[in-house]
Amino acid sequence: MAARSPYFAAEESARGIRPGESPAAALRRILATPGAHQAPCCFDALGARLVERAGFPIGFMGGTRNNSTQDFACSVFLEEAFGFCVSAARLGLPDVGLISYGEMVDQGRLINEAVSIPVIGDGDNGYGNSMNIKRTIKGYINAGFAGIMLEDQVAPKACGHTEGRKVIPRDEAIMHIKAAVDARKESGSDIVIVARTDSRQAISFDEALWRVKAFADAGADVLFIDALASVEEMKAFCAVAPEVPKMANMLEGGGKTPILSPAELEKIGFSLVVYPLSLVGVSMRAMQHYLLFSIQASMQDALVAIKDGGVPPPSILPSFQEIKDTLGFNRYYKEEKQYQVDK
Repeated sequence: MAARSPYFAAEESARGIRPGESPAAALRRILATPGAHQAPCCFDALGARLVERAGFPIGFMGGTRNNSTQDFACSVFLEEAFGFCVSAARLGLPDVGLISYGEMVDQGRLINEAVSIPVIGDGDNGYGNSMNIKRTIKGYINAGFAGIMLEDQVAPKACGHTEGRKVIPRDEAIMHIKAAVDARKESGSDIVIVARTDSRQAISFDEALWRVKAFADAGADVLFIDALASVEEMKAFCAVAPEVPKMANMLEGGGKTPILSPAELEKIGFSLVVYPLSLVGVSMRAMQHYLLFSIQASMQDALVAIKDGGVPPPSILPSFQEIKDTLGFNRYYKEEKQYQVDK
C-alpha cells in the first residue's frame, strides 16, 4: 500500500518514514533495529510535530479509554494513558468512552499529515465485534497510521493501571486479532498490529502470558501486557514469543509498572516504550499556571526529559489526581453509580 503524503516531504536521512516507504514499513524497520525505541504520546498535530522535531522516530496517538474506578491512571502511543490524551484535548471530557471511532480517525488523519514519522494509533477494543474491528483496521490504514493497538477489555472498559477491569473470553480475544490480520490482508496493507491484554489485572499474570502468546500465534506484530507490576513480571513477559517485539508503558507519575530507562528496558527485552501523559500533562500545567505561549516550551522540556531516559518533573507535570479532577472523572464516577445495576 502506498505511503500517505504528509504536508512536508520526508528527507532522505530522516529517521522516520523514508521517501516511497509506507508508514508501517518504516515502523517495522525501526523496530527491527536494536534498542527500546521511545514513542511519546501525542494528541494533536502540533504535539506530533514537536515529537518529530525532538528527534523521536515514532509517535503514539492515544485515544479512547473507559475508566470506571476511582484509582485512575491514564495508559501510545497510547495507551494508556493512551486513551486519555485525545479525549481530553479534543472534547475536554474524561476518557470514559465518549469519543468515537470517527473522531479518532479524523484526529489521526490530521496528525499523520503533519509528520514524517510513523504513528501508532490507539484502536481501543476495535469499537465492537470482529466485523467492527475489520472496519477499524481499514479506517486507521486510510488515516495513515503505521500501527494500531487493540485490547481485550469488555465494554464499558476501565483505564489502564486501575482495578475493576474485565476482559472478553480467550477465544473471542484471539478471534479479534485474527479479524484484524484478515482486514490488513484484504487492504493490501502492512499496518503493525499491537495486541494488548488487560488480563494481568482482570484475571492473573499467568492468564496474561497465555493471551499474548496466543495473540502472537494469531498474527500480532507487537505484544503488550498492561500494568505489569514488577521487573520480574516484565522479564517473564519478554521471554514469551521472543521473536515478537514487546511494548512497555512508562506511565509518568505513579502507575503500577516500574519506571525504567530505555537502556534498562532494552536489556530486559523491550523494543518499544511509550510515554502517555507527558505532553497533555504539561499542556494542562502550562495553561493553568503560565501564559499560553509557554506551552510549547513546556512540551519541549517534557520531551527532553524523556529523551534523557527519565520523565517530566512534577514542576511541569500535574499528578494523575489533578488531571482526573480537571477533566471531571470523579463527577463521572458519581453519576455512573446512579445507573449501576446489581448483578
